[in-house]
Amino acid sequence: MLEVDLSPELATKLTHLPILVTGGTGFIGSRLVARLQRAGAQVTVLTRDAQRARQVVDDAHFVTDLQAAAATAPRAVVNLAGAGIADRPWTSSRRRILLDSRVALTRQLRDALQANPPDVLVNASAVGYYGTDPQRSFTEADGPGSGFAADLCSQWEEAADAFSTLGSRVVRLRIGVVLGPGGMLARMRLPFSLGLGGRIGHGRQWMSWVHIADVLGLIERSLTDEAFSGAINATAPEPATNADFTATLGKVLHRPTIFPVPAFVLRTLLGDMAEELLLAGAKVRPQQALENGYVFAQPDLEAAMKASLSR
Repeated sequence: MLEVDLSPELATKLTHLPILVTGGTGFIGSRLVARLQRAGAQVTVLTRDAQRARQVVDDAHFVTDLQAAAATAPRAVVNLAGAGIADRPWTSSRRRILLDSRVALTRQLRDALQANPPDVLVNASAVGYYGTDPQRSFTEADGPGSGFAADLCSQWEEAADAFSTLGSRVVRLRIGVVLGPGGMLARMRLPFSLGLGGRIGHGRQWMSWVHIADVLGLIERSLTDEAFSGAINATAPEPATNADFTATLGKVLHRPTIFPVPAFVLRTLLGDMAEELLLAGAKVRPQQALENGYVFAQPDLEAAMKASLSR
C-alpha cells in the first residue's frame, strides 16, 4: 500500500512545490518525505542531525536551523516534530521535553517564517486532545478534554493556529494510534506470536486507530485541498475497543490472546502515562475527512493489520 504513488491529480499539485517537513525522519515523516519526493515536490527536512537523517531519508535536502529553513521559502509546511510521547514515563522533566519539542518549536517556526509565511501549515496533533471518556463519541466539533495529553495537544494546536494570523491555512491533524509496517505493531508482534498477548486492563477502553497509508493520504489532501482547514481527525471510521483490537491481532497472527496485562502493574510502572494512553481512551470519528470526500484506503482493522504485518 505504501509504495503506491499519489494520484496524478495530487501529484500535479505537489510537483515543484517547496515543502518544509519537520520530524521528517520519524515513522510518519520518513514515509511522507519519500512520497512527496516521488511526486516531484521540493522537500526540505529540518533536522538536528543531518548525518543521521541521511541514513533514514535518501536524497532529501536537509537544514539544521530555522534560519536555513526559512531561506528555502517553503510554500507548505508539515510539522511532525515532537519527542515520543510513549517512549518514557512522564516525569516532570519529560513533560517539559514533550512540551518544548512541540509547542516551543512550533512557535519558533512561526517566528522564523513570518516574513514569508507558507500558504498552508499541516500540523500534527493527536486524539489525546479529547482526553479520555468510555461513553462519548468525539468529532472535531468537541473541545479539549482534561489531563496532560489533552493539555499538550491543546497548547500545540494553539501554537499552530498562530500561523493563521500570517495568512496561512492551518490544518491540525488529530492522529490516532498509527498502524503500519514497523511501529507499534512490530513491538507487539513478538509477545503475541508467542501466545503471550492479551487485552490491557479491562479492555473496554477505546483505541482510535488509523493506518499509515491514510495518515499520509490525509496529509497530502490537506496540502492540496483548501476545503481541509482547522481540526481534522486522522482516525479510521470505526474505532475499536482494546479487547477487540488485541483479539483481532491474535486472529491475524493465529495466536490466542489470553494473557491480559493487569492495570495495577502499568499504573505502578508508568503512572499517569499508563492511565491516559493505555488504560483509557476516546472514541474518535473522522467526521471532517468523510464530509470532505476523503476515501479511506484502510477502513477495516483486520485488513489494516494484515497489510501492516505482511512484510
